[in-house]
Amino acid sequence: MLVSMHFILLLVLLLLECSSFEVVALSRSKVRTLPGYQGLLPFQLETGYVNVDESDGVELFYYFVESERNPKEDPLMLWLTGGPGCSAFSGLVLETGPLRINDDYSGSGLPSFVLNPYSWTKVSSIIFLDAPVGSGFSYSSSLLGWNSSDTKSSRQTYIFLRKWLADHPEFNNNPFYLGGDSYCGITIPIIAKEIADGISAQHKPLINLKGYLLGNPVTDVHSNDNSKILFSHRMALITDELYELTKRTCKGEYVNVDPKNVECVKNLGAALELIERVNDNQILEPKCDTTEPNCISDPNNCTIELPLERRIQGDRRFLGKKLPALLFPESECREFNYVSLVYWANDGSVRNALHIRKGSINTWVRCKKDILPLERDVQSSLIYHQNLSARGYRALIYSGDHDKYVSYLGTLAWIKSLNYSIIDDWRQWLVSGQVAGYTRTYSNRMTFATVKGGGHTAPEYKPEECLAMIARWLSHNPL
Repeated sequence: MLVSMHFILLLVLLLLECSSFEVVALSRSKVRTLPGYQGLLPFQLETGYVNVDESDGVELFYYFVESERNPKEDPLMLWLTGGPGCSAFSGLVLETGPLRINDDYSGSGLPSFVLNPYSWTKVSSIIFLDAPVGSGFSYSSSLLGWNSSDTKSSRQTYIFLRKWLADHPEFNNNPFYLGGDSYCGITIPIIAKEIADGISAQHKPLINLKGYLLGNPVTDVHSNDNSKILFSHRMALITDELYELTKRTCKGEYVNVDPKNVECVKNLGAALELIERVNDNQILEPKCDTTEPNCISDPNNCTIELPLERRIQGDRRFLGKKLPALLFPESECREFNYVSLVYWANDGSVRNALHIRKGSINTWVRCKKDILPLERDVQSSLIYHQNLSARGYRALIYSGDHDKYVSYLGTLAWIKSLNYSIIDDWRQWLVSGQVAGYTRTYSNRMTFATVKGGGHTAPEYKPEECLAMIARWLSHNPL
């Protein structure tokens, strides 16, 4: 009897130690084929859902691609797309994933995909996560569950990761990194701190966190927005005279300007008018706007505004009718690919292939940043960077240097404010013997790099250079 009581006590202690994260079974499926790609996928793709809030029924959807090199030993990365509210599928087919959307779509049938020779899955396994709830195919079964915030979403992402690793124990010992771009500059450092705190508290499974990486990250809202005028001047969009006049009358402050400062308002207005029609994401590309959400839910109200004021309304491509491809030349409008993704993701055969739950998401939209019920309760993630640096985690911060939306100058400004000494000063980094950008390394194990010619999501514009950059950094080699 005494032995039995000891056995029961031991069993109870073991169950308490394991916690619910380690015994959960998730909804996951292997994907062998995808509409738009001919033949079997030459890489391992898994999709699935993880419940991160049982009371409100919040289900986060993910795409998982195993490393094409050595998944048993290569790093594991969780990749988020910015917005907030943009689907991680953008990362999978536009940036860092193994597929690229074909740019010869004619408007008939589904768009097609080709392999991306510069996928980051050449050196790492990647979980592409639709977060926060409402992004991509992530959903809630209750009305309350749709409401989120920067901090709440970050906690849910941490829960996702613990549950996912509990269900994939073969990856528990792999070096783990967090990655993302744009608005992820706010959330990734918060998530990283959640993980670091969990490690200190011995939360199981223990996550082998090594660091994080961010591309053109929104970090401190004020410094990011305030850098646009300086960036525009350096890029010859604003004259020296107007820049100096604006800087003097506004005292270097271009956000939340005092309306009583008439001279500042006047000069700043003139500067903003000069840069208004320049593409925010990549200043060398034309500015094209799309009413993306309407293109599926209301095809007759789908608008694509092309350069030279060419506008096409009621795009019949979404009614199954073919239009000449030259109406939407990729060389003119990168946004055309974004709209074709909406068409692809809302096709029934696609949803079946991805194992999307019926009735969960009516209309997939690539980015919901203007319609997502998300409270932006963190205006600056600097304190999180400081916390992670103090704990010794590595960080790679990179910027496409032709991005006006979140310029490299704003990023350099907040990095400078951390007040860490420079251990490897400004220098070129090369790919195939050519200058791919410039880099600087700091004493807090943070590396900054520009990607020459890159836009707001640098791997989308410069895939070869960005693969070389991440491969070197993950291997602890200098860029």
